[in-house]
Amino acid sequence: MLEVVAMNEVDAEAAETGGADRIMAVADRQAGGLTPDPKTVAAMRKTTSLPIRVVLRAKNGFRTTESELGRLCRAAAAHADAGADGFVFGFLHADHTVDLSATARLADTVLPLPWTFHRAIDHAAEPEAAWRTLRLLRGLDSVLCAGAAGGVGAGMEALLRRAAHDARLMLVGGGLRRRHVPALVAAGVRAFQVGDAVRPVGGGPQAPVDAARVREWRSLVDAAADH
Repeated sequence: MLEVVAMNEVDAEAAETGGADRIMAVADRQAGGLTPDPKTVAAMRKTTSLPIRVVLRAKNGFRTTESELGRLCRAAAAHADAGADGFVFGFLHADHTVDLSATARLADTVLPLPWTFHRAIDHAAEPEAAWRTLRLLRGLDSVLCAGAAGGVGAGMEALLRRAAHDARLMLVGGGLRRRHVPALVAAGVRAFQVGDAVRPVGGGPQAPVDAARVREWRSLVDAAADH
């Protein structure tokens, strides 16, 4: 499965043209991806038939407050009405343990739609404990992970170890490069996310998705799986 990070309907259309399987809708990629406007998601929905997962995140970082959480719950309803097929979120406490209460509240709010736990997992103080906690949450069907806060390049060994137990939940993204894919597929990983890698080199965070680059990634992932 190939998921592409999209910021608008132009990105969404290019992702589908290039052969992506799913879109993660975000605003402000410089902040690691925040909740977009429901109007943006509605425009994407008119442009693409691909499943759209919307990020629910109020600010950079992975801590949240009661008031923020309330706003995110309301945003989830608005995005579902706009055409979202699922969501992406996840919270940590100050000590970098999973904020189970906040995450479960939002998970229950978005049901029956599925959701992805955000890359907060890469910042967890005790990854093993964090993964055990995630398995308790309803509706979770994937965990966006790079194996390390610094990205896939730094986290490959951790990803390969994790795949022995949780390959079916892993959505690998965050600095993913082409050279990483064959080993991850061989370890059992079947879902990948790309953002910068399908945009023009040096184009900056606002650069549009390039359908030709998406098509190259589609071929790469398919070839690794076939091999």
